[in-house]
Amino acid sequence: MQRASRLQRELSLLATEPPPGITCWQHHHSQLDELRAQILGGADTPYEKGIFNLEIVVPERYPFEPPKIRFLTPIYHPNIDSAGRICLDVLKLPPKGAWRPSLNISTLLTSIQLLMAEPNPDDPLMADISSEFKYNKQLFLQNAREWTQKYASQ
Repeated sequence: MQRASRLQRELSLLATEPPPGITCWQHHHSQLDELRAQILGGADTPYEKGIFNLEIVVPERYPFEPPKIRFLTPIYHPNIDSAGRICLDVLKLPPKGAWRPSLNISTLLTSIQLLMAEPNPDDPLMADISSEFKYNKQLFLQNAREWTQKYASQ
């Protein structure tokens, strides 16, 4: 019961006071554990004007276990793989991760938005994109812009 009321609270807060550039909603009205979100690519990033769709699966043990979040929209990024999985410490349980029950879906989506703006090439899921980001930034930016236009434009 606790989980359901907490999720309702989080969703209504996301609906009334969403973080800038982020929306989140229930995927099926009957189910609280499957959500969808959209993150707008930030200004002055190669993802600018892109609309990125994400899937959020909330586990039974939420908030003691982090939601599983993945990109449904392909994105060219060193910390996000071709299946949309995201390498981000707050999405994992300690000791490897930094998830805490005090965090919420809004915080996670904001962290993902920040990761989009500031990739972490030292903890990559995609080694080739990571080295491109480190050693050939222009090519990385060009590729990321092309992918954004191809997959994330409306």
